[in-house]
Amino acid sequence: MRTQLNRRDFLKTIALGTAGFAIEARSRNAKCLVSGMSSDKPNIVFIMADDMGYGDARCYNPNSKIPTPHLDRLAGEGVQFTDAHTPCSVCTPTRYGVITGRYCWRTRLKSGVLNGYSSLLIEPRRETVASLLKSHGYHTAVVGKWHLGLDWALSAGRASRVDYGKPIENGPNTLGFDFSYIIPASLDMPPYVYVRNGRVVETPTETQPQQAFPAFIRKGERAPGFRPVDCLDRLLEQAIGYVRQRARKSKPFFLYFPLTTPHKPVLPHPRFRGKTELGPYGDFIVQVDWTVGQVLKALDEAGVAENTLVIFTSDNGSFMHRLDQQDVPDHVDQASIQAYRSAHHTANYVLRGTKADIWEAGHRVPFIARWPGKIKPKTRCEETICLTDFMATSAAIVGAELSSNEAEDSFSLLPLMQGKSWPTPRAPVIHHSAAGMFAIRDGRWKLVLGNGSGGREKPRGKPFGKPYHLYDLSQDIGERRNLVNEHRELVSRLVEKFEKIRRSGRSVASRD
Repeated sequence: MRTQLNRRDFLKTIALGTAGFAIEARSRNAKCLVSGMSSDKPNIVFIMADDMGYGDARCYNPNSKIPTPHLDRLAGEGVQFTDAHTPCSVCTPTRYGVITGRYCWRTRLKSGVLNGYSSLLIEPRRETVASLLKSHGYHTAVVGKWHLGLDWALSAGRASRVDYGKPIENGPNTLGFDFSYIIPASLDMPPYVYVRNGRVVETPTETQPQQAFPAFIRKGERAPGFRPVDCLDRLLEQAIGYVRQRARKSKPFFLYFPLTTPHKPVLPHPRFRGKTELGPYGDFIVQVDWTVGQVLKALDEAGVAENTLVIFTSDNGSFMHRLDQQDVPDHVDQASIQAYRSAHHTANYVLRGTKADIWEAGHRVPFIARWPGKIKPKTRCEETICLTDFMATSAAIVGAELSSNEAEDSFSLLPLMQGKSWPTPRAPVIHHSAAGMFAIRDGRWKLVLGNGSGGREKPRGKPFGKPYHLYDLSQDIGERRNLVNEHRELVSRLVEKFEKIRRSGRSVASRD
């Protein structure tokens, strides 16, 4: 079984490059060996936390009780988007949107998320950000939490039994990723295995017992060497190994690094326990921040930081409720809540709701971009953006043309990153909750097309149930005053805009 690493051993492991890559460590001042440094195509590293709230990092919330020096550094060296949103307030739909540039509610998945045994969600032959960049000379990789489904090989005669000895039929490597090292779904969902390039690294021969929150884990198949507490470290080894390897090559690279944290199970590595007064959740955020710092350090030491676009964001808001909310979910134990409240930390800032909700806390997330020489340091952008915009942004960076059946809900952020305005206003952003509640965001106005959260906060309501909710977010970011009865004509116009985007199959005007 994989032994628990202390801080010294872990750093030694990274230094030696034990990630399956035979790579030697390089000094911070080493000269770049790749043509990418002189190329107009930057390396791209997209880091996405899992369930990290808008108010967890101090660069977004000065009153945060969690030290986040590496994220603060990243924000200081780049642009900080203050009105960024995930396409959904839970993870699978957001991941679909990031990879394809298309809203997930246009697929078979209309609510909720997949599990670790679900089939691949992304349609065959659909262009992804990985296949797009690969066709323009990039080497591409995904390391981390996948949660978009895998077409597992099944045992002969047993349609529901996975044959772990056979390669996965469809997954990241059939969607444009040259290298993949993933876990199938969330860290609390079986099967608990690592999958490298479509093959299970170690067969799951053990059973993971059910565990309660905060170390919530579902019962299921587990590989003997799979330890949830070590998972983020192991993925980081792979990510750093990949950066070091590709820094020696002639192609630019794209690394998609979706973290497993701070999503439950809330299990910070022992190196980080006690780093905050918030209990396991706060300590887990510290580990997330440190992990980002290690990636930045690897880019520096490999000599490629100056020609690398780094993006950090989260897949949805935090599951932690605000202090003034009494309807704490049953799965949150009171000890954690009391420790959390005693330090007066607001993971979702002043936003209403929590992960899964249509309210702002469900989908407004941090979004930071650093690209030396291209993005001005210490800048902020207040434009409303969506994570679906990543694909069109990548296309713009490499000069790729997107067709009308690609990235249908994606708009390039490149002008905004460079301190400019969009040539034409972005189409309204469509929000989506765990239970399928819609909202439309157009300028300062947000219309919720339902009568509740569509997630965890009560009342949950129903999609398209009345009364709708209308908020002026320029005056009421906490969504306290429903103005739906005061602006009936505006509501009608917003409903019409929403229906056009939903029925037309796209937000972007036809590119043909």
